[in-house]
Amino acid sequence: MALEIDFQGKNVVVVGGTSGINQGIALGFAELGASVAVASRRPEKVEATVALIEASGARGFGACADVRDFDALSRFFEQAHEALGDFDVLVSGAAGNFPAMVNGMSSNAFKTVVDIDLNGTFNVTRAGYPYLKKPGASVINISAPQAFVPMQAQAHVCAAKAGVDMMTRCLAMEWGGDGIRVNSIVPGPIQGTEGMDRLAPTDKHRAQVCQSVPLQRMGEKQDVAHCAAFLASGLASYISGIVIPVDGGWSTAGVGGMSGTLAAIAQMPR
Repeated sequence: MALEIDFQGKNVVVVGGTSGINQGIALGFAELGASVAVASRRPEKVEATVALIEASGARGFGACADVRDFDALSRFFEQAHEALGDFDVLVSGAAGNFPAMVNGMSSNAFKTVVDIDLNGTFNVTRAGYPYLKKPGASVINISAPQAFVPMQAQAHVCAAKAGVDMMTRCLAMEWGGDGIRVNSIVPGPIQGTEGMDRLAPTDKHRAQVCQSVPLQRMGEKQDVAHCAAFLASGLASYISGIVIPVDGGWSTAGVGGMSGTLAAIAQMPR
């Protein structure tokens, strides 16, 4: 039996959807026929991504908003709702990260990552809730292996993303009565992204990452986009409250020696 995922007539909103993994998710939904709205802080990235969405034949909308600013997000969601209608899918994908040991990190640096990753997820989901289709909407939070795999030089991200996964589970319980499903995706090392370039900045580091993945390679942005499409589709209509890695088995293997690699990067001269 052939299975097809079709998002014709569906509205998808991807916050943080103008670069990296999240842009791949936005474009993936557009290719499946959805109307797609994106938001991020930089207007040139918003404009470029909307152009790519529309070039695929889909309807696009974009505006600037910072996930740390609840009021700005609320305005974006109101505008996106006016342009597209009720949201069938909401993806919360904004993230911040940099390698830093606790003793080499300021309180403001720690706070910044928590504000973007954890508080930002709260802001996106809380501000987006009034515009979700009820019943039937799917919310997808983008997490990270750091949520459940402790790593050196990643205490800020580990704390924030663990909170994101727990928020996902809580929202699945609280919003289930509205017919809203909430899940997390945990991308592993995905090539061609700013995050991976920051965590593995040299050919040597990238080779070490590939060796630590059971499949012996990095993933592609479309791998995460495919998972998001599945979770948002009718094929996953009874799946809610899960945290699903898309990482080639990386987290199962404890992300190899990545913890030590990040510690070494954090202590490199800058």
